[in-house]
Amino acid sequence: MRMRTLLTSLATATAVTGGLALVAPAAPASSLSAAASAAAGVAGAPSGQRGTNVVSSPMADPSVAPGGNFDLSVWQLQEPVGSPGSPTTIPSSRLQGANGFQDSYFYTDTRDGAMTFWAPEKGVTTPNSNYARSELREMNRNGTAANWSLSGTHQMKATLRVVSVTSNVCVGQIHLGTGGSSTKPLLELYYRSSGDIVLGTENSPSGGQTLHTVGHVSVGKTWNYTIAVSGGHTIDLTVNGSTTHYAIPSSFDAYKQYFKAGSYNQSSSDSTTKGARVAFYGLTVSHS
Repeated sequence: MRMRTLLTSLATATAVTGGLALVAPAAPASSLSAAASAAAGVAGAPSGQRGTNVVSSPMADPSVAPGGNFDLSVWQLQEPVGSPGSPTTIPSSRLQGANGFQDSYFYTDTRDGAMTFWAPEKGVTTPNSNYARSELREMNRNGTAANWSLSGTHQMKATLRVVSVTSNVCVGQIHLGTGGSSTKPLLELYYRSSGDIVLGTENSPSGGQTLHTVGHVSVGKTWNYTIAVSGGHTIDLTVNGSTTHYAIPSSFDAYKQYFKAGSYNQSSSDSTTKGARVAFYGLTVSHS
């Protein structure tokens, strides 16, 4: 099995997954950047969010950039800044290590070491979206874009909590890659301000999405998901231990795919203080 691993905060230097040794979080080397500190507030708590559920993990170093606690060698980051229609992208090489990239949109929560994504309602978007995002895009270790076929088994596991959200945020995707002209996702996993967790499955590469409510978790509480594709024709989704299955229409067969995870806000306005803040404690991607 080829394993691309974004380490959970609980990984140890001797833990082994899929035949690859997991690297323990790095020793303290840098503090949270001034921009991230301003966004996160005193002691890493976002303004107005002190007292929310915080997951403490002794293996995560809250004083380093996300790359000091997590293996970011197979991800690149898109942020809600840049020029209109062309958001800033941070390559994997800049994300890696204790002194790696972080700012007010992507940073380590200094209370618990969580890799945190902030997407305001007002921000730079891609040409095909009206919503801002701070989101990871799956890459290969050689720096090329991940682009895998539906055949085989592909899986993304995450442990996370939505710290705050105005109305709705996408926290995980399988997105279409090469194979046609569509820029749609195969699926999107949403978290709503009501606490509902909703899966959106695309009806065809041309669009149209069917929504399925798959769970409920209060804002600020930790939960987990597994998004998987098996046998080329089935989506397997597990949320907090409960699994559901969805058929993949044959119209997607020609397309390659890739994973995405983070905070892809699903509402927009002129506000730079309203938005979606999502904290990740683990993210594992595997292909076989």
